[in-house]
Amino acid sequence: MSGLTIRPRRLRASAGIRSMVRETSLKAADLVYPLFIVPGENVKKEIGTLPGNFHLSVDESVKMAKAAYDLGIPAVLIFGLPEYKDEHGSSGWDMNSPVQRAVTAIKKAVPELVIITDVCMCEYTSHGHCGEICGEKVDNDLTLELLAKVAVSHAKAGADMVAPSDMMDGRVAAIRAALDQDGYQDVSIMSYSVKYASAYYGPFREAADSTPQFGDRRTYQMDPANAREALKEAALDVEEGADILMVKPALTYLDIVRQVKDSFDLPLAVYNVSGEYAMVKAAAQNGWIDEKRIVLETLVSMKRAGADIIITYHALDAARWLSEK
Repeated sequence: MSGLTIRPRRLRASAGIRSMVRETSLKAADLVYPLFIVPGENVKKEIGTLPGNFHLSVDESVKMAKAAYDLGIPAVLIFGLPEYKDEHGSSGWDMNSPVQRAVTAIKKAVPELVIITDVCMCEYTSHGHCGEICGEKVDNDLTLELLAKVAVSHAKAGADMVAPSDMMDGRVAAIRAALDQDGYQDVSIMSYSVKYASAYYGPFREAADSTPQFGDRRTYQMDPANAREALKEAALDVEEGADILMVKPALTYLDIVRQVKDSFDLPLAVYNVSGEYAMVKAAAQNGWIDEKRIVLETLVSMKRAGADIIITYHALDAARWLSEK
């Protein structure tokens, strides 16, 4: 035995053997596809910063949601661009706004599809911040009341799950209380528990028309240098009643994903954000990378780090590629 050579390569010798010993699996059922809903009819306009993704009117969103479901993707995450904006973001809880109408229409057409709605104020406020403004600061506690109204309106429209992305302190508890009070005890909360103030969100600003008109969001989103704080934020959301935790962005925060996964027993989602997507698409369009291999490797890395759910703009392509295996 003294001359024995250890040969890990034996278990890499063929595709069949590699599949037998593969530690991490990726499937379409792990994915969530974001949809951006806009006013109008027959609207399907490609988003310049997110090639392959679209601004969709309600009727077109139903078609896209069905296409996702037919590919084995179990859920969509809905964002909205409203017909009007004001200082308080009141279109966010208007039952005639695109998000509420799309939720109802999609649920009617594809009842088994899980509908998750983004709950925030930035898309609906004239100033582009994620809450009620006092002076030039976001008032945390006043914002909680507005977020609760938005969440209840989404539940009323038929959402299965709401996803608060604002990073206000106490918003999970406020939303849970409002949902329960209005009889929506079965509507889940997927909380953007660990959301960093990231430069990787850039392309999303065009998609959601949500650029702040002054300042930035670093007073409420997390400092990218902090890791222990992530566990504090996640623990607070667990205590307040979150059903699913989320880390955003995903790719450059895989260390945080692993720490959160190891620390809590709730399902964990990650958001493969717009900047991560756009960089891959740009490189692929220039012929610098193999898009399919890069995308699937990236998504597997998120699963390997501990993600149970991956929100990604690659979802449709990834689901098609996975079905080819």
